[in-house]
Amino acid sequence: MAMIPSFFGNRRSNVFDPFSLDVWDPFKDFPLSSSLTSQTPETSAFVNTRIDWKETPEAHVFKADVPGLKKEEVKVEVEDDRVLQISGERNIEKEDKNDTWHRVERSSGKFMRRFRLPENAKMDQIKASMENGVLTVTVPKLEVKKPDVKAIDISG
Repeated sequence: MAMIPSFFGNRRSNVFDPFSLDVWDPFKDFPLSSSLTSQTPETSAFVNTRIDWKETPEAHVFKADVPGLKKEEVKVEVEDDRVLQISGERNIEKEDKNDTWHRVERSSGKFMRRFRLPENAKMDQIKASMENGVLTVTVPKLEVKKPDVKAIDISG
């Protein structure tokens, strides 16, 4: 098979595989001080864990994509200062000496996301469930007491 050297670093592309050429990242070898922007094996899963947070009239709902993880591998915790923490670990697949890897794109490692909950969160009634690789954390909201309004007669 003919291999063509790339002009963008040491990458090589296979002319017979249209998907072998990865997207060029101009910041790949650039030293960054932020752990959120630099991807290391320890932070790659952290960066890739996507979480949606929506607020309904009754609750705050968090949905996290954690494909391939069991509920025992994911941890949901709440700290005293109203911080919701979702964490876990995606283990790397065991290698066999006879295997030939062509591409490794799935992330592995630890991940952790933290969210400061608003004052109207019922901290003692938080529930979590997991179905089809999606973790759902529901944080009920305190009922907002509507003020009593009393009509005043106007004399005169």
